Formats: sequence, C-alpha cells, structure tokens
Amino acid sequence: MASDTDTASPEPRRRRWRGPPASRLGRLIFALNLLGLAILIVGALVLNELRRGLVEARIDSLTTQGELIATLIDQAATVGEPVPALDAARASEILRLLANPGVQRARLFDAQGQLIADSDWIADRVEQKPLPPARPRGSSAAEPTKSPPSSPGREALRAEVARALEGRQISGLRQADPDGRVVSVSFPIRHVQAVLGVLTVEAGDVDSIIARERAALIPFILLSIGVSLLCSALLTSLIALPVRRLARAADRVRLSRVRSISLPDLSRRTDELGDLTRALESMTNAQSERMGAIERFAADVAHEIRNPLTSLRSAVETLDLVSEPEAKARLNRVIRQDIQRMDRLVTDISNASRLDAELSREPPRPFDLGRLLEEIVQTYTASRREGEPQVTLAGAPGETPVVGREGPAGQVFRNLIDNARSFSPPGGTVRLVLDREAGWAVVFVDDDGPGIPPENLETVFERFYTSRPKGTAFGGNSGLGLSIARQIVEAQGGTLAAENRTDPAGERSGARFVVRLPLRPGA
Repeated sequence: MASDTDTASPEPRRRRWRGPPASRLGRLIFALNLLGLAILIVGALVLNELRRGLVEARIDSLTTQGELIATLIDQAATVGEPVPALDAARASEILRLLANPGVQRARLFDAQGQLIADSDWIADRVEQKPLPPARPRGSSAAEPTKSPPSSPGREALRAEVARALEGRQISGLRQADPDGRVVSVSFPIRHVQAVLGVLTVEAGDVDSIIARERAALIPFILLSIGVSLLCSALLTSLIALPVRRLARAADRVRLSRVRSISLPDLSRRTDELGDLTRALESMTNAQSERMGAIERFAADVAHEIRNPLTSLRSAVETLDLVSEPEAKARLNRVIRQDIQRMDRLVTDISNASRLDAELSREPPRPFDLGRLLEEIVQTYTASRREGEPQVTLAGAPGETPVVGREGPAGQVFRNLIDNARSFSPPGGTVRLVLDREAGWAVVFVDDDGPGIPPENLETVFERFYTSRPKGTAFGGNSGLGLSIARQIVEAQGGTLAAENRTDPAGERSGARFVVRLPLRPGA
C-alpha cells in the first residue's frame, strides 16, 4: 500500500549541516576514509619537525665554527692604527688552517664584498658554471658577446654578504649553484666598530637531508595508500556487494513475477543494511499477503456475484414458461431482488476496493471524535422516519481529540449504526456511548436486537458474511460493512470487536460493538 505524501511547500527549506550521520554505517565510512589521511598528516608533521631540527642543529654547528674563525681573524689578521684593515694573507692562512673543506665551505670577503679566500681553493675544487654560447659562424672575435646572466645562487650570496656587511649575523637556508640549497651562516668581522669583512660558512648537504626525509616519508605514503585500498575493499564488501545482491534479488522478483523474494542473509547485521534487508523482507511478505488477499477477495466477489446471477438467469428462463399472473409476479419480484442485490454488491465492492487508496491518500490528523459522533447522530435523527429505531449519544462532555482520518472514521460509525438499526426492533434504540480508557477513546455501539451467536463474534467481520433477521429486505446487505469498518479502524491504529449484552438473567439482550481509537498524545 503506497502512501501519497505532500512534499510541496511554499518556500524551499534550507538544509543545515548537522555533522556526520548518526549511524553505524555512516560512522564507519567517515572513519575509514579519514584513517589514511590521518596517517599521512601525522607522518608529514613528524618529518617536518625532524627536518626543522636537523637544519637548526646544522646552523648551530656552523655558528660555533664560524664564530671561532671570525674571532681568530679579528685577533690575528687585522692591521693598521688608527684605521684598521684586513690582512688578506694572514686571514687566508687562518681560514686554511681552521676550515674543513670536506664538510663545509668557508669564504672570506673584504669590506667591499670581494672574495679574498675560499676553502674550495685549498681542496683544489673546480667551480663549475655554464659556458657562454658559441659565436655564430662568420662573426669576428672582436665582436662583443653577451655575458651570461648572474645565477640565483650568486645573487643570494651577494645579498647575504651585503646584509652581513651592515654588522648583522645572517643564518638560514640559501639558494646555491647550480641547483639546490645550503645552510649558510655569515659573520661580520669587526675590529672595534669597523666591519673589515664577512666570513661565510655553509654546508651543502641540506639537499641530501631533504632527500633522506622524503625517502623516510615513502613508508608513510605506502601505508596510507594501503590503508585507503583496504578501506575501499572493506566498504565495497560491506556496502557495495550487499546492495548489489539485494538489487539482483529484487530484479529476480520483477523478472520472474514471483511473490516471495530470496534475500541475502543480512538480517543479522545491526547496521542500515540489516535494517534494509529486514524492511525488504517485511515489505515482500506484506506484498505477498496483500496479493493473496486480493486473490481471495476476487474469488469471494466472483462467488457472491455468481449467486444472484444464477438466480436471475433461472428466473428469466422460467418467466417465459409460466403463464399464471401470480407466478410471473413472483418471478418478477425475484428478478428485482437479484438486481437490487447485485447493485448493492457492486457498490460495496467498489467502496472496498477504493478503501486502501483513500486511507493512504489522506494523512492522519487530529480531530474531535465527540463532535464527529454528534454530527452523525444529528443526521440520523433528522432523517428518522416513524417506527425506525432512534440513535442516541451519551458520554463524557468536552473534547475527545484522536489522531486518524475523520472521513473514514465517520464511515465506520455509520456502518455500525446501520448494522445495529437493521437488527433493532421497530421503535428500538441504538445507543452510542463515548468514554476514555488509558490513552484510548472508546465508543460503544449497542442495539436491542437478538445479539450474535458466540461462535460468530469474529465471523461477522469476514467479507460477505451476513445473517439477517427475518423480514429484512433481500439483497439490502452485502456483508461488507463490518469488514470495511474493522479495516478502517485497524488502519488508524485502533481495534474493533463484537460482544453480546446480557440482562440480569444472563440472557442475550442485544449486540455491542466496541471501537477503540488512540487519543492524541498529551490529550
């Protein structure tokens, strides 16, 4: 039974982010997807701290060595009074003795920024730089050629030396030639207040340090990739494959046109897929039961219509053979009664077939049950003819709010009142009593008829069951009224039952139908 819900609204609602879904499967998806990223972030943070510590340690080492060399040059390689100057020969000798060309490179610059000593000269290292472009064929040797542009490493070194000549110690990472970076510390060589030169000490193994750090990051990357692949495989096995199996099971039902569905054994799972499996099982079971009910209803309809048709056909075939006016009149009455019975059957069958759609189309709403009963009783009172049973209402005054569908609920009580009036004697009374019982609104519908045999207290709610008192017009009842009433009450979360009233002597004094509907919460 599909339900129609009104999803249209005059203004679109803005959906607010409420965080990750509060479900096991949702939390699992978020956790697995974030796990690999967390591993990579932690690895990067750890290695970033390691690199920063290595660079700072190298700067401290170069600072210690450079301060020693700069102090010795200041003490032993400065000459001149009152204007001091740097003795380049002595300074070069001190640099040669104290520098460690195998690990660091030390260079000495004068006050004009010109290089006067380099530890690479001592180690006989050859400075490599790109050659100028070849002259075009046919050009003269005297023709000037463009000098190659200054490299970024040289410009960075000049800038560092210039800043150190201002009297400040400079340290940090610096661009080097041909490509790469070095850890460099530049010290101004002072004599009193005069800056006589700059000593630059640098270590060129920073690129190898970074390369080792990157190599150390590879395990974290591989681990993150492995975790992501594992998470993907888990999500595929936990979500994608079961959903595909459920979809294929539903396709088998659609293609083979069977009632039942053979679902994968996922009902033991406690997540959303387990809920989905159980919901599909319940849905298919309900659908199977509904299809069975439709088939039984169709069989009952065919059986009930076949009876008046058989009687009608027999009466029509006999009518031509009968010549007596009294017999013809009797056959005509039978024909009219059969036609009336078929008309009543078709009307009630049409109402019963539309019942599910009407119940699903109208959403449950609160309404006042007492007001509804008052309106129904007033309608019967206004249309009552002489000799017909009267309908009365009694019960607790005030509002009795229930949750349900007001239109179908009115049909329930009209069916019950009509049934009670048909069994009541002329001039009798059909009494409606409204009461409350622990969250329920209870309505009693009593009549003064012969009552119901005890073995038929449940049978009366079956489709097409009818047992009318003598003298009732033939074909006036289809046996669907009580069945429809119970179906409506149960669809609204209530109950409908039948029982007998007894007098003080214990004899049946009439029938009673008890309707229970849930009260509105808080009422």
